[in-house]
Amino acid sequence: MNTEYLKGRGAQFNTKNKFIKNEMTKEHPECIDDWVEPSVKTRYIMTEAKSIVNKVTSPDVGMWYSMNPYMGCEHGCIYCFARNSFEYWGYSAGIDFESKIMVKKNAPQLLTKFLSDSKWECKPISISGNTDCYQPAEKKFRITRALLEVCNRFNQPVGIITKNAGILRDKDILEEMAEKNLVSVIVSITSLDEDLRQLMEPRTTTASQRFRIISELSKVKVKAGVMLGPMIPGLNDHDMHNILKTASESGATFSAYTFIRLNGVIKDLFHDWLFKCFPHRANKVWNQIQQGHDGKVNDSRWGTRMRGEGPIADIINQQYKKYIERYGLNHERMDLATNLFKKPAVQCTLF
Repeated sequence: MNTEYLKGRGAQFNTKNKFIKNEMTKEHPECIDDWVEPSVKTRYIMTEAKSIVNKVTSPDVGMWYSMNPYMGCEHGCIYCFARNSFEYWGYSAGIDFESKIMVKKNAPQLLTKFLSDSKWECKPISISGNTDCYQPAEKKFRITRALLEVCNRFNQPVGIITKNAGILRDKDILEEMAEKNLVSVIVSITSLDEDLRQLMEPRTTTASQRFRIISELSKVKVKAGVMLGPMIPGLNDHDMHNILKTASESGATFSAYTFIRLNGVIKDLFHDWLFKCFPHRANKVWNQIQQGHDGKVNDSRWGTRMRGEGPIADIINQQYKKYIERYGLNHERMDLATNLFKKPAVQCTLF
């Protein structure tokens, strides 16, 4: 591995932001005398968001609406598609994305206003559709907890996706919502190899802890599942069987998976990471990813972009179908209750 590898971070450099016309970049380090390396220390940036709930127009992601209490994600997963969106805020999709965390401190108030609108026709809302709502910042700011409290008051159904055991801090409210069929949780597990996890998802919890999430939540009747995303041929695809088997034994009743795609600048970040961490098999892995996307590493077509195509992607898909059948996953409908939604009575103070 490269001796200059930044431990504890996925991205190893800051990519150029396509929205910024003039910025300093490090292309030839031997020619720059006053270059200052970007800080890798986590910094929280408090923001006043204008809105919190977003309508999802992509037809192949399985959600109607999403909300994200944080922008940027300290987990630092090198493959994360959300990195690209961080450029809209004037930052880089690289180190900036995982070290500069934007905190939407007014998110609970915005959600209350949104759900109180007479035009809202209740549909499940996903937390999060972009960055992990239980990343380390949540322990300090508890905004996800506040959002769940709002949803519970309104009987608003939510779906949660996370890879952080911090969700268990909210087991009490999740259990209460589960009694009304208002919540489902899908836990992202990409590998059982702890060495690979530390490199690929440096600030996440271990696979064993993620299985514990499924186990503890399923015991209190929360609908729990597992997301295998992304599957990377030659890197973690061999773990598919054991992840699905253990997840099922832990109480998972549903699952999903994606085939890796490297859109935007993630292509450059992942390529750099791959050849630094796995120089002896990097070419093979890179070529197999390309084989799954018709010679490219990304595909923007609905329906195929997250499944891939070709022999390698087909093998992964066939294995997935075989294993979910074997372990009894995805056999029941996962509909959440939308008929219980109500606007809480407004308490008036008389003077």
